[in-house]
Amino acid sequence: MDIQSYQRDLNNIKKEIKKLVVGQDQVIHTLLRSLIADGHVLIEGLPGTAKTIIMRALAQVTGCNTSRIQFTVDLLPTDITGITAYNKDKGFYVIKGPIFANFVLADEINRAPPKVQSALLEAMQEKQTTIGKETFPMLKPFFVMATQNPIESSGVYPLPEAQLDRFLFKTFIGYPNMVDESIIIDKNINIKRFEEFDIKSVIKLSRLLEMQNAAKSVLINNNLKNYITRLVDATRNPEKYGIKSGVYIEYGSSPRASINLAIAARAEALLNGKNFVVPQYIKDVAHDVLRHRIILTYEGLAKKITTDDIIEEILKKIKIT
Repeated sequence: MDIQSYQRDLNNIKKEIKKLVVGQDQVIHTLLRSLIADGHVLIEGLPGTAKTIIMRALAQVTGCNTSRIQFTVDLLPTDITGITAYNKDKGFYVIKGPIFANFVLADEINRAPPKVQSALLEAMQEKQTTIGKETFPMLKPFFVMATQNPIESSGVYPLPEAQLDRFLFKTFIGYPNMVDESIIIDKNINIKRFEEFDIKSVIKLSRLLEMQNAAKSVLINNNLKNYITRLVDATRNPEKYGIKSGVYIEYGSSPRASINLAIAARAEALLNGKNFVVPQYIKDVAHDVLRHRIILTYEGLAKKITTDDIIEEILKKIKIT
């Protein structure tokens, strides 16, 4: 396993994406980490912060195909999965929907009704999609980046906790600083076409799959596994660890939190050119993994306590033994 060559390829991917995307380095790093971990990402951010462009550029540099689904209140499950059609010459046949792509951008996912969420959930968790009486495997790799607009409240459906739990990460995308924004003015994709930025494929799809397999072999010792389980246990039993903000936790994280902390830390190690996990990698991924897996009480919501506040306290108080 040539970890250093993987790191070089991943750094080249970041460099190539920067030809077009300015000022979102951390978001690009998070998406790459999720991709290497074979997970999915939920991004919350205001319109115009390059979410669609990042996804398109990421697909281009990794040699993958991509599709974009604009979620609306009248969307049907078949609009994303596909349909069974009939032709007198061909008989019944399947027309696959936009879910059948390597990278799927689910734009404003919280606008879609529960039936559509259910169809997406099958693809995300089971890596398969059912159309009529047939079930089809998803492409490899299969990566969903879903977006939410935090300022919208009308015509939206809160995502069920069961679906939130299927996202490896929940992260935020913010506005660029003024220096970056001045550069963005010149790189405005409304003036130049995407193709004019000459974004090249840095790796082949097969290389990406190789990296995903390599990440599974990254070493994580028993002390760090114990650290992960205590971090997650602190979300369920905060009083045991002296977590004061724990009074605002209604429900702690599920076992998927422990699993995904280990998976994400391994991917973070690969991005840093290491074949083993160190404590800092777990801390680096903790907010993205846990923030959507802690359910706050009504009192916590009223006081505008955030799950990030709780995670920060947990990271400060839980030590590695």
